[in-house]
Amino acid sequence: MTIVYILAAILIFGVLIAVHEFGHFAAAKLCGVRVNEFSIGMGPLIWHRDTGETQYSLRLLPIGGFCAMEGEDEASADERSLGRQGFFKKLVIFAAGSLMNFLAGFLIILAVYSGAAGFLIPAAAGAAPEFEARNGQTIQTGDIFYEINGERVYLYSDVSLLIGLHRGQPLDLVVLRDGEKVELNDIPWGTYTGTEGESYEGYGFYIAGDQIEEGTLLTKLKVSWLNTIDFVRIVRLSLQMLVTGQAGMDDLSGPVGIVSTITQVGTASETVADAVENILYFGSMLAVNLAVMNMLPIPALDGGKIFFLVIDGIAVKVFRRKIPERYETAVNTAGFVVLMGFMLLVTFNDVFKLFG
Repeated sequence: MTIVYILAAILIFGVLIAVHEFGHFAAAKLCGVRVNEFSIGMGPLIWHRDTGETQYSLRLLPIGGFCAMEGEDEASADERSLGRQGFFKKLVIFAAGSLMNFLAGFLIILAVYSGAAGFLIPAAAGAAPEFEARNGQTIQTGDIFYEINGERVYLYSDVSLLIGLHRGQPLDLVVLRDGEKVELNDIPWGTYTGTEGESYEGYGFYIAGDQIEEGTLLTKLKVSWLNTIDFVRIVRLSLQMLVTGQAGMDDLSGPVGIVSTITQVGTASETVADAVENILYFGSMLAVNLAVMNMLPIPALDGGKIFFLVIDGIAVKVFRRKIPERYETAVNTAGFVVLMGFMLLVTFNDVFKLFG
């Protein structure tokens, strides 16, 4: 079964890249930009069909695709080339790929939750006997966790995640009690009494695991949306940890690492149905990850193109002249080389972790 999960992982990765490129393609068509070729897959051409001005292609390697727009990489005299479009059309086209990945992530997680009978509510099950004496007030059974150290609690799993990020440090909590927000600040880490009378290190409140919200269509839509937003936050928190040094190279994964992780998710599942569900969940998170990462203001990425678009717009307003395209091309080329070098480094690290 391992080879099946490897192929599934490669397919998911390829489909998400193709979905990204389809976003650019659809936006370009809607904005009247000439698209010379839209390809599913990379590498040698297997099949193609010319429809009007666009060649639709199927290529050998199922690892993504591309949308080749007129004037995207070089100057063009065509009035319908990308370079001759206005600010807002370019903005829509550049952002459309990430928007499609985000939408794909939402739809995948909605499909995963489609059969759910209900969802756990991030509620409290009371607090240790020592809690009120140390904090001046207590957490009551039924309180809903709303914020933990300024981070919004969207899902039941967020409670453990956010507490774990601040383990050992004081916590600031906001809970909903009868519809009203109640703040509990500077909750200390210490020794408390557990639910079975045992002593444990923690914050002295208990998390309920038996409060369920019925899985109606509206609830499934709401939880799927919140889960998608939660994936965005996970990317942000991961980037923060990289910047602050809380995470390093060993915590990063490239294509090899992603395929390896999906394979592990599949093989660790008890049934094929569980494997499909778990892989789809991971695929949803990957889709949102691609959406966010592509919008970072890094040269060669969509976010870098949007950044240059904004800078160019400011230059026109302030200096009455555009930034020469050769400068943007040079920066994007350099950014692409650096990005590819970084991806190779991450890939080598993935291979070393896999076989080392």
